[in-house]
Amino acid sequence: MTRVKRGNVARKRRKKILRLAKGFRGSHSKLFRTAKQQVLKALKYSYVGRKNKKRDYRKLWIIRINAAVRLYDINYSQFIYFVKKMKIALNRKMIAQLAILDESAFLFFMKFIKSSY
Repeated sequence: MTRVKRGNVARKRRKKILRLAKGFRGSHSKLFRTAKQQVLKALKYSYVGRKNKKRDYRKLWIIRINAAVRLYDINYSQFIYFVKKMKIALNRKMIAQLAILDESAFLFFMKFIKSSY
C-alpha cells in the first residue's frame, strides 16, 4: 500500500476550524483541539439560539401589547379574545408595532374592539 501524506488536506481542515474559531478568547482560537471543541459548542448554541430568539420576540410582543391595552382598561387575555372573536387577522407582531409606532391607529383599533362588547 502506498503512503498517504495528508499535509494539504489536514492543513485545510485545521484552517477551516481555526477560521470558524476566530474571535474566541485565548487558546480557544489558537490551538486546534480546543478550537474544534469550542466551534462545535458554538454551533450548537447558535442552533438553540435561533429557536430561543423566536420565543423571546413573542414574549416581547405580548408584554408590549399588554402594556398598551391596559391603558384602555382591558387586559391582554381579554384583548386577544376579542381580536380572535372579531376575526381580525393581525398577528402579535403587527399589533405591538401599532401600539408603539402609531398611537392614533392603535386608539382607533381599541375603540373598534371596545365597541364590540
